[in-house]
Amino acid sequence: MDNKEIIQKTVDFVKFTLSNAEGGHDWFHIERVWNNSKLIAKDENVDLLIVELGALLHDIADTKFHNGDETVGPIIARKFLESHQVDENIIFHIEKIIENISFKGGNFKQNFHSKELEVIQDADRLDALGAIGIARAFNYGGFKNRLLYNPEIQPNLLQTKEEYKKNDAPTINHFYEKLLLLKDKMNTETGKKIAVKRHQFMEIYLQQFYDEWNGSV
Repeated sequence: MDNKEIIQKTVDFVKFTLSNAEGGHDWFHIERVWNNSKLIAKDENVDLLIVELGALLHDIADTKFHNGDETVGPIIARKFLESHQVDENIIFHIEKIIENISFKGGNFKQNFHSKELEVIQDADRLDALGAIGIARAFNYGGFKNRLLYNPEIQPNLLQTKEEYKKNDAPTINHFYEKLLLLKDKMNTETGKKIAVKRHQFMEIYLQQFYDEWNGSV
């Protein structure tokens, strides 16, 4: 099976698997990350097949929707790739990408590094920034029935990995606990450049939000 064929089969598999996913973690999220990954990869020395497969499978079983279980995604990805006779070295790399791509709180230290992971991680983080990032944050907050904002509940910037996974604070807090931190965590020059613009848009949005909340505009 050539690379083009396995990528198409992966696209079909992900579309089917995520057909009923929450709007911020559905096929369209995967497609955006996939496209951003290919864009970033143009300026990086990477294995493009691993980048594409990793991007397509990175959220095949997001832990948020599996009671925090971090083993489900890698298992599903491995079974799918093995069923199409993908090389073991590639499968192992994809597993490590899925295990290490997520933010998981500001104090999380990832235990695997590769240029392919850096590319996909940047692409995934870009989708949490800017206009789409804002839309995804509030969509997930609504999905979890969270408050939009409560001035009496302050963001917690010192969360452990477990605290981050169990966090049910208002959606605005998520900007400070994750989204606004991503710009300075980008790996690639392309990712950093795009992140700056999206970060600035979120800062403008937050100022408008607070002005409207306080009745000053």
